[in-house]
Amino acid sequence: MPVPRADDYHSFERKIDQWRIRKKDSSERKSYDEVFDRQNLMVIYKLLSDGYFDRLDFPISTGKEGNVFRASTKNNELVAVKVYRTATSTFRDMAKYIHGDPRFAGLNNRKRKLIYAWANKEFLNLKALHWAGVRVPKPIAQQRNVVVMEYIGDEVEPARELRSVRLDNPEEVANKILAYIRLAYKKAKLIHSDISEYNVLMFNGEPVIIDVGQAVLLDHPHSQEWLERDVGNVARYFRKYDLEIDVKKELEGIRGK
Repeated sequence: MPVPRADDYHSFERKIDQWRIRKKDSSERKSYDEVFDRQNLMVIYKLLSDGYFDRLDFPISTGKEGNVFRASTKNNELVAVKVYRTATSTFRDMAKYIHGDPRFAGLNNRKRKLIYAWANKEFLNLKALHWAGVRVPKPIAQQRNVVVMEYIGDEVEPARELRSVRLDNPEEVANKILAYIRLAYKKAKLIHSDISEYNVLMFNGEPVIIDVGQAVLLDHPHSQEWLERDVGNVARYFRKYDLEIDVKKELEGIRGK
Protein backbone atom coordinates (compact mmCIF):
# COMPACT_ATOMS: atom_id res chain seq x y z
CA MET A 1 0.00 0.00 0.00
CA PRO A 2 2.71 2.11 1.11
CA VAL A 3 1.66 5.00 3.35
CA PRO A 4 4.52 7.54 3.50
CA ARG A 5 5.42 9.15 6.80
CA ALA A 6 2.97 11.89 7.78
CA ASP A 7 4.12 15.24 9.18
CA ASP A 8 0.69 15.92 10.67
CA TYR A 9 -2.63 14.16 11.05
CA HIS A 10 -4.28 15.80 8.02
CA SER A 11 -1.39 14.83 5.77
CA PHE A 12 -1.62 11.28 7.10
CA GLU A 13 -5.37 11.21 6.42
CA ARG A 14 -4.85 12.48 2.87
CA LYS A 15 -2.35 9.69 2.20
CA ILE A 16 -4.93 7.12 3.30
CA ASP A 17 -7.62 8.76 1.13
CA GLN A 18 -5.30 8.68 -1.88
CA TRP A 19 -4.73 5.00 -1.28
CA ARG A 20 -8.51 4.40 -1.06
CA ILE A 21 -8.99 6.06 -4.45
CA ARG A 22 -6.30 3.86 -6.01
CA LYS A 23 -7.99 0.79 -4.52
CA LYS A 24 -11.55 1.71 -5.51
CA ASP A 25 -11.99 -1.40 -7.66
CA SER A 26 -10.37 -3.76 -5.20
CA SER A 27 -12.47 -6.40 -3.41
CA GLU A 28 -10.44 -5.58 -0.30
CA ARG A 29 -11.42 -1.93 -0.22
CA LYS A 30 -14.47 -2.41 2.02
CA SER A 31 -12.34 -4.20 4.58
CA TYR A 32 -9.73 -1.44 4.63
CA ASP A 33 -12.37 1.28 4.74
CA GLU A 34 -13.60 -0.34 7.94
CA VAL A 35 -10.09 -0.56 9.36
CA PHE A 36 -9.25 3.03 8.45
CA ASP A 37 -12.29 4.76 9.93
CA ARG A 38 -11.74 8.09 11.68
CA GLN A 39 -11.23 6.68 15.16
CA ASN A 40 -8.78 4.03 14.00
CA LEU A 41 -6.86 6.58 11.93
CA MET A 42 -6.39 8.70 15.05
CA VAL A 43 -5.10 5.73 17.05
CA ILE A 44 -2.73 4.64 14.26
CA TYR A 45 -1.49 8.20 13.85
CA LYS A 46 -0.83 8.46 17.59
CA LEU A 47 1.36 5.34 17.46
CA LEU A 48 3.09 6.68 14.36
CA SER A 49 3.70 10.04 16.05
CA ASP A 50 5.12 8.26 19.10
CA GLY A 51 7.71 6.64 16.86
CA TYR A 52 6.63 3.02 17.02
CA PHE A 53 6.60 2.92 13.22
CA ASP A 54 7.08 5.37 10.38
CA ARG A 55 4.84 3.98 7.65
CA LEU A 56 2.50 1.12 6.86
CA ASP A 57 3.92 -1.05 4.09
CA PHE A 58 1.26 -3.59 3.13
CA PRO A 59 -1.38 -5.90 4.63
CA ILE A 60 -0.18 -9.25 5.96
CA SER A 61 -3.57 -10.76 6.71
CA THR A 62 -7.24 -9.83 6.63
CA GLY A 63 -9.59 -11.48 9.12
CA LYS A 64 -13.15 -11.16 10.37
CA GLU A 65 -12.00 -9.24 13.45
CA GLY A 66 -9.29 -7.05 11.97
CA ASN A 67 -6.25 -6.68 9.78
CA VAL A 68 -2.52 -7.07 10.30
CA PHE A 69 -0.08 -4.82 8.42
CA ARG A 70 3.64 -4.85 8.01
CA ALA A 71 5.10 -1.50 8.99
CA SER A 72 8.57 0.05 8.94
CA THR A 73 10.32 2.25 11.47
CA LYS A 74 12.55 5.23 10.74
CA ASN A 75 15.50 2.85 11.01
CA ASN A 76 13.89 0.54 8.43
CA GLU A 77 13.17 -2.12 11.00
CA LEU A 78 10.00 -4.14 10.42
CA VAL A 79 7.09 -4.43 12.86
CA ALA A 80 3.54 -5.78 12.64
CA VAL A 81 0.51 -3.57 13.35
CA LYS A 82 -2.69 -5.39 14.25
CA VAL A 83 -5.87 -3.30 13.98
CA TYR A 84 -9.07 -4.72 15.43
CA ARG A 85 -12.20 -3.34 13.80
CA THR A 86 -14.59 -1.59 16.17
CA ALA A 87 -17.46 -1.25 13.69
CA THR A 88 -18.02 -4.62 12.03
CA SER A 89 -15.87 -7.17 13.83
CA THR A 90 -17.61 -10.43 14.75
CA PHE A 91 -16.59 -11.21 18.32
CA ARG A 92 -19.45 -13.58 19.12
CA ASP A 93 -17.34 -15.69 21.46
CA MET A 94 -15.03 -12.95 22.75
CA ALA A 95 -16.79 -12.38 26.04
CA LYS A 96 -16.31 -15.96 27.25
CA TYR A 97 -12.52 -15.53 27.06
CA ILE A 98 -12.60 -12.19 28.90
CA HIS A 99 -15.20 -12.77 31.59
CA GLY A 100 -13.61 -14.92 34.27
CA ASP A 101 -10.25 -13.17 33.81
CA PRO A 102 -9.55 -11.17 37.01
CA ARG A 103 -7.52 -8.67 34.97
CA PHE A 104 -10.80 -7.52 33.38
CA ALA A 105 -13.21 -7.90 36.28
CA GLY A 106 -16.31 -5.74 36.00
CA LEU A 107 -16.10 -5.28 32.23
CA ASN A 108 -19.49 -5.01 30.58
CA ASN A 109 -20.51 -6.37 27.17
CA ARG A 110 -20.39 -3.09 25.27
CA LYS A 111 -18.74 -3.99 21.99
CA ARG A 112 -16.18 -1.22 21.80
CA LYS A 113 -15.04 -1.77 25.40
CA LEU A 114 -14.75 -5.51 24.76
CA ILE A 115 -12.60 -4.92 21.69
CA TYR A 116 -10.32 -2.50 23.56
CA ALA A 117 -10.06 -5.06 26.36
CA TRP A 118 -9.29 -7.80 23.84
CA ALA A 119 -6.42 -5.80 22.33
CA ASN A 120 -5.11 -5.05 25.82
CA LYS A 121 -5.46 -8.72 26.74
CA GLU A 122 -3.46 -9.77 23.68
CA PHE A 123 -0.73 -7.29 24.58
CA LEU A 124 -0.57 -8.44 28.22
CA ASN A 125 -0.56 -12.09 27.17
CA LEU A 126 2.25 -11.47 24.68
CA LYS A 127 4.30 -9.81 27.42
CA ALA A 128 3.74 -12.70 29.83
CA LEU A 129 4.46 -15.39 27.25
CA HIS A 130 7.55 -13.61 25.91
CA TRP A 131 8.87 -13.27 29.47
CA ALA A 132 8.21 -16.98 30.07
CA GLY A 133 10.29 -17.97 27.05
CA VAL A 134 7.45 -18.92 24.71
CA ARG A 135 8.28 -17.96 21.11
CA VAL A 136 5.67 -15.34 20.34
CA PRO A 137 5.95 -11.99 18.52
CA LYS A 138 7.63 -9.60 20.93
CA PRO A 139 5.08 -7.00 22.11
CA ILE A 140 5.99 -3.38 21.42
CA ALA A 141 2.97 -1.13 22.10
CA GLN A 142 -0.80 -1.09 22.42
CA GLN A 143 -3.26 1.77 22.05
CA ARG A 144 -6.99 1.09 22.30
CA ASN A 145 -7.73 -1.50 19.55
CA VAL A 146 -4.28 -1.47 17.91
CA VAL A 147 -1.34 -3.68 18.89
CA VAL A 148 2.23 -3.21 17.60
CA MET A 149 4.47 -6.25 17.79
CA GLU A 150 7.47 -7.97 16.26
CA TYR A 151 7.07 -8.79 12.58
CA ILE A 152 7.57 -12.48 11.87
CA GLY A 153 8.98 -12.86 8.37
CA ASP A 154 11.65 -11.40 6.14
CA GLU A 155 11.93 -8.60 3.58
CA VAL A 156 10.29 -10.76 0.94
CA GLU A 157 7.24 -12.18 2.70
CA PRO A 158 5.65 -12.78 6.10
CA ALA A 159 6.10 -16.15 7.76
CA ARG A 160 3.62 -18.80 6.69
CA GLU A 161 1.12 -20.61 8.86
CA LEU A 162 2.00 -24.13 9.96
CA ARG A 163 -0.79 -25.53 7.78
CA SER A 164 0.88 -24.08 4.67
CA VAL A 165 4.35 -25.53 5.28
CA ARG A 166 5.63 -29.04 4.63
CA LEU A 167 7.84 -29.92 7.59
CA ASP A 168 11.12 -31.81 7.28
CA ASN A 169 11.26 -32.32 11.05
CA PRO A 170 7.64 -32.69 12.23
CA GLU A 171 8.48 -34.45 15.50
CA GLU A 172 10.86 -31.66 16.53
CA VAL A 173 8.28 -28.98 15.69
CA ALA A 174 5.49 -30.83 17.53
CA ASN A 175 7.70 -31.19 20.60
CA LYS A 176 8.53 -27.48 20.54
CA ILE A 177 4.88 -26.49 20.35
CA LEU A 178 4.07 -28.80 23.27
CA ALA A 179 7.04 -27.37 25.18
CA TYR A 180 5.64 -23.86 24.62
CA ILE A 181 2.25 -25.00 25.94
CA ARG A 182 4.04 -26.31 29.07
CA LEU A 183 6.04 -23.10 29.50
CA ALA A 184 2.92 -20.99 29.12
CA TYR A 185 1.14 -23.09 31.73
CA LYS A 186 3.91 -23.41 34.31
CA LYS A 187 5.66 -20.05 34.02
CA ALA A 188 3.20 -17.56 32.51
CA LYS A 189 0.17 -19.27 34.10
CA LEU A 190 -1.64 -19.01 30.77
CA ILE A 191 -3.42 -21.38 28.40
CA HIS A 192 -3.55 -20.33 24.75
CA SER A 193 -7.07 -21.78 24.29
CA ASP A 194 -6.91 -21.85 20.47
CA ILE A 195 -3.71 -23.61 19.42
CA SER A 196 -4.02 -24.94 15.89
CA GLU A 197 -2.20 -25.02 12.57
CA TYR A 198 -3.73 -21.59 11.90
CA ASN A 199 -2.19 -19.96 14.99
CA VAL A 200 1.37 -21.18 14.60
CA LEU A 201 3.76 -19.54 12.14
CA MET A 202 6.89 -21.23 10.82
CA PHE A 203 9.94 -18.98 10.51
CA ASN A 204 13.46 -20.24 9.87
CA GLY A 205 12.27 -23.73 10.75
CA GLU A 206 10.94 -22.65 14.17
CA PRO A 207 7.31 -22.45 15.34
CA VAL A 208 6.03 -19.07 16.53
CA ILE A 209 2.76 -18.92 18.49
CA ILE A 210 0.40 -16.11 17.47
CA ASP A 211 -3.14 -14.82 18.15
CA VAL A 212 -2.94 -14.95 21.93
CA GLY A 213 -5.83 -12.59 22.69
CA GLN A 214 -7.99 -15.48 23.84
CA ALA A 215 -5.32 -16.95 26.16
CA VAL A 216 -6.70 -17.29 29.69
CA LEU A 217 -5.24 -17.53 33.18
CA LEU A 218 -5.24 -20.90 34.92
CA ASP A 219 -8.06 -19.92 37.26
CA HIS A 220 -10.45 -19.26 34.38
CA PRO A 221 -13.43 -21.65 34.75
CA HIS A 222 -12.83 -23.20 31.30
CA SER A 223 -9.02 -23.25 31.38
CA GLN A 224 -8.54 -27.00 31.77
CA GLU A 225 -11.10 -27.79 29.08
CA TRP A 226 -9.30 -25.47 26.66
CA LEU A 227 -5.88 -26.85 27.60
CA GLU A 228 -7.11 -30.33 26.65
CA ARG A 229 -8.41 -28.92 23.37
CA ASP A 230 -5.03 -27.29 22.62
CA VAL A 231 -3.05 -30.48 23.19
CA GLY A 232 -5.66 -32.47 21.27
CA ASN A 233 -5.33 -30.09 18.32
CA VAL A 234 -1.57 -30.59 18.24
CA ALA A 235 -2.02 -34.37 18.31
CA ARG A 236 -4.66 -34.21 15.58
CA TYR A 237 -2.58 -32.08 13.25
CA PHE A 238 0.61 -34.07 13.50
CA ARG A 239 -1.13 -37.35 12.71
CA LYS A 240 -0.75 -36.27 9.08
CA TYR A 241 2.97 -36.88 9.61
CA ASP A 242 2.24 -40.28 11.21
CA LEU A 243 3.13 -38.98 14.65
CA GLU A 244 1.20 -40.44 17.57
CA ILE A 245 1.10 -38.00 20.50
CA ASP A 246 -0.18 -39.37 23.79
CA VAL A 247 -2.56 -36.56 24.82
CA LYS A 248 -3.11 -37.92 28.33
CA LYS A 249 0.63 -38.21 28.98
CA GLU A 250 1.28 -34.70 27.63
CA LEU A 251 -1.44 -33.25 29.84
CA GLU A 252 0.03 -34.98 32.89
CA GLY A 253 3.43 -33.48 32.05
CA ILE A 254 1.98 -30.01 31.64
CA ARG A 255 -0.06 -30.12 34.84
CA GLY A 256 2.57 -31.93 36.90
CA LYS A 257 4.67 -30.24 39.56
